Amino acid sequence: MYRVETKIMDGWEFTLKKPEDQNFKPVKLPHDWAIHAPIIRDMRQGKDQGFRDRWEIGWYRRNIRLEAIKEDYVYQLQFDGVYENSTVWVNGQEVGGQKYGYSRFTLDITDFIHAGDNQILVKVDNTSFPADRWYSGAGIYRTVKLLELYKHHLNLEDIQVKTAIQGDTGVITIMTGVSSLVKACISVDNVHYTGESDNGMICIEIPNVQLWSPEQPHLYQLELSLYEGDAIVDTVGLRIGVREINMVAGKGMFINGRMTKVKGLCIHQDAGCLGIAVPPEIWRERLTKFKEIGCNAVRTAHHIFAAEFLDICDEMGFLVYEEPFDKWTGGAYRRYFETEWKRDLDCMVKRDRNHPCIFMWGVGNEVENQAQASMLKLLKMLKEHLLTMDDTRPVTYAMNPHFKYESKVDISKVIDIQKFVDEVDDTEIYDLDERVERVRRIAEHVDVISCNYQEPWYPAIHKAIPDKLILGSETFQYFKGHPDQMMNFSEEVPWMDVEKYDYVIGGMLWTGIDYLGESMGYPSKGWTGSLFWTNHERKPMSWLYQSYWSEEPMVYMAVMDYSLQDEGVKEHWDAPRYASHWDFPQFNKAVIPYMIATNCEEVTIELNGKQFYVKKPSSYPNRMITGYLPYTPGTVTVRGLINGKEVCQYTLKTAGPAVRLGFDIKEINLEASEGYEKLFTVRAKDSEGIPVFRESAKVVFSVTGPAELVGVDNGDLCSSEPYDNNEMHMYHGCVSTVTRLTGEKGLIVLSAVSEGMYPAHLVINVI
Repeated sequence: MYRVETKIMDGWEFTLKKPEDQNFKPVKLPHDWAIHAPIIRDMRQGKDQGFRDRWEIGWYRRNIRLEAIKEDYVYQLQFDGVYENSTVWVNGQEVGGQKYGYSRFTLDITDFIHAGDNQILVKVDNTSFPADRWYSGAGIYRTVKLLELYKHHLNLEDIQVKTAIQGDTGVITIMTGVSSLVKACISVDNVHYTGESDNGMICIEIPNVQLWSPEQPHLYQLELSLYEGDAIVDTVGLRIGVREINMVAGKGMFINGRMTKVKGLCIHQDAGCLGIAVPPEIWRERLTKFKEIGCNAVRTAHHIFAAEFLDICDEMGFLVYEEPFDKWTGGAYRRYFETEWKRDLDCMVKRDRNHPCIFMWGVGNEVENQAQASMLKLLKMLKEHLLTMDDTRPVTYAMNPHFKYESKVDISKVIDIQKFVDEVDDTEIYDLDERVERVRRIAEHVDVISCNYQEPWYPAIHKAIPDKLILGSETFQYFKGHPDQMMNFSEEVPWMDVEKYDYVIGGMLWTGIDYLGESMGYPSKGWTGSLFWTNHERKPMSWLYQSYWSEEPMVYMAVMDYSLQDEGVKEHWDAPRYASHWDFPQFNKAVIPYMIATNCEEVTIELNGKQFYVKKPSSYPNRMITGYLPYTPGTVTVRGLINGKEVCQYTLKTAGPAVRLGFDIKEINLEASEGYEKLFTVRAKDSEGIPVFRESAKVVFSVTGPAELVGVDNGDLCSSEPYDNNEMHMYHGCVSTVTRLTGEKGLIVLSAVSEGMYPAHLVINVI
């Protein structure tokens, strides 16, 4: 037996009181104690942290039983993320910890353990102020492993794999990180491609190689074996992808020779009712939703994500723009920058550089003193150090659209650094030429110019810096700004600039899915200017982007409805208040504005069988059809046509009173897996099965069989209903619950009931 890696996700206990026996209660990892903390309207940094009282010190403990201590072996504890300021003890002796809450850390515990029971105690201190400017959660919220390794072993973070393409052959170069003999093997259809070396470098060639791309994310399994004499003492496996990405000035980004646009979404790591304790299967569901609209890229804003997240991106074909931290000497990270920047940057690059999904590294976002001498010095330092670990990908920095003249403000004393960076004051630079000059200074130190909300300046930036490509690292979803006014409200969708200019490699919307924190004010608990609600329900603008990003014929219609509640969106990140229903009981033949999103050549629209004339999508600047229909209860049907033939359609029907509940599916098969979590949504429906959009009744969930309810979520961030419950009111006619499998096989029945409606039942066969 070589290395043994054991996940230790159950058997933990937790307390927010003194770490004494009577205070500990059982918990399972991943765990976020803040998501169930009380909501406090006047909480310190409440808008940033979703008004959840997270200023606490938490304690975790667990026993690990070892039957024997293996001779010549080392034992390590590996934490993929603890938020934050953690300290770890083993059998009463301190063995280390980690400050920054997003970095993996590994502790050698060999000298502190013995045969039998060993106690692990972890302190998590979330009292440092300020916390992140988004909901950061609190606790041991990622995977924990016990590693048993022979004293001479391979270190995954020292291994680097580089790939190249020569004709039809894939060339894989492996830096092993050791000077001992290592043999490598890639098996393809029962053919083994091998190589070996004792000098730290191995080269393997694969003929007729299958390439990794967003469209076809092919992966190979690479096995490395470390030898001591004639004996194998360690083995590790890596999934790798062979692909080639080239940035060609003025022409765009090419993946394996094919020009590719970045159809991207910025995302945070929380997931509604789960907080930051998000298992991989929930992220797979979310990424599947993104894929359905044609998204091919994500930006992990603004920190290192879980390792499993990147595994899924490799599998599904997502390009990933990853960055280690937000601000530098300002903001929440200022308390760590001076002593920890190198450690945290190293963590990101060494842990993740072998993922084919990573196409670009970022080293910061909207930092203080942008383009000034002090900032450029740090930018140069960060990039140069990153290149010592990986020189195969472009390195960038995401620029704020605000540039300022030098001032004498002491950044270390600014509490709200984002407000300071964003606010317009007497140091703001307005002249376009001066702005572009500041961009040019930054461009000297990055490989791609990453612009947050600067679409109106793209032509001027490109004219001044033609040798660098541009990425919209953050973009508005609907309202493009004006050269003289960043926050303008003309109906120009920023994606149009990506299509228009070859030198713009893509755009990444802020954001893909609603997240907790960064609220515009109570009662909203988070950011709502996104394409999806927290329970994975689609917002109307998601269909508009599907019409831009997807080739599969589609058509969609929504109507303007300003009777809906204000969700607290920050104004320029908002979009017109469209909704997917045809239900206006307050109107009688009043004209209703609508929008139609489609990637078809033509569209027809009918109201109760009567057809109305609609211009072609190409007649509209954003290819989003707009118009009016007189409100009459019934059915609206839109049809998409290509070459004069109908290829898709979408209908809206007026709903009657809600009389029953219905899950989106009636039955599903799942494999028995302890801790596996899945989100299920139930909807209010009328007697004909039409969803009742305006229904808001309370729904109560229950489950029988080998499963448990984890939480409830209706997507409404203005609601203060608790997540850790089995009941919640519907929002837009639906509500969701997350169900966790306990690991046994059997039959699960998930039920939903609401007063005055027939209940709904979902059968889950666990096999």
